[in-house]
Amino acid sequence: MAEVLSALPLVNAILNSISAVLIVSGYVLIKRGNRDAHKKAMLAAVVTSGLFLVSYLIKTWFHGTTLYGGTGIMRVIYLTVLFSHLTLAIAVVPLALVSVVSGLQSRFGRHRRIARWTYPIWLYVSVTGVLVYLMLRPYY
Repeated sequence: MAEVLSALPLVNAILNSISAVLIVSGYVLIKRGNRDAHKKAMLAAVVTSGLFLVSYLIKTWFHGTTLYGGTGIMRVIYLTVLFSHLTLAIAVVPLALVSVVSGLQSRFGRHRRIARWTYPIWLYVSVTGVLVYLMLRPYY
């Protein structure tokens, strides 16, 4: 069990990376007018982000949080990234759900209005999730 738990931070970083790639891919696909591929990419991003959330909760439940051991300006940078990441991670959940549901219901006007906010926030959360992992890596 300890081996599985110790692998979860890396798994979470990989899932966040995959989510970021899928989110950008979905954006590019819709800009090119490929709705079907956009839909598939975004649903894959939702599944990947959902897997991340489950994995993160399991890791946190059994292992707790990992404290950052750095000091000085790096600590300030870490805490700034972490605070923005956590705040926006909470906000992106309902935004992503509304975006996905409105898209699946073919309510494209609503979908576009919400997705304009969801896209940059979700991408930021995915990328900063990887950054937090990299900054914490020496302390796992």
